[in-house]
Amino acid sequence: MRSFNPTLRTAALTAFFIAIPLAGAYAAGHHKGTLDATDPTDMTGPRVEALMQQVQGVRQGIVDARQANNITPAVAERLEMRTVRINQAAEKIAASDHGRIPAAQYHELLRRLDNVDQRLRVDTGSGFLMGDGSDGGTYPNG
Repeated sequence: MRSFNPTLRTAALTAFFIAIPLAGAYAAGHHKGTLDATDPTDMTGPRVEALMQQVQGVRQGIVDARQANNITPAVAERLEMRTVRINQAAEKIAASDHGRIPAAQYHELLRRLDNVDQRLRVDTGSGFLMGDGSDGGTYPNG
């Protein structure tokens, strides 16, 4: 009979899925209130670093999912290419503006990275389910 030890796999996946929201919270930094008069136009320093670290976190999640055979090599490659493009775009923007990323572009990069992360979750079967399941159960319904 084949021995099955889910502890290591479960621990690795749990650590990954716990780290992603925390990385996102770290990348978002402190939110200003809606009545604050000033809104920063550029993201510098720790936020740019946090974006790069979050990209690395998603890339590591892809590697982990592939090693655990939760996704196929083709899916892993497609997700990795999307992540690489986001990383390259962030580096290019920061390099062209002395290490700064304008707020609109920063939030767009975070949105794109979140889409890759959500696709990874859906592809590994850990995405959130909605509806009655007739649409496959993944967000968005339809």
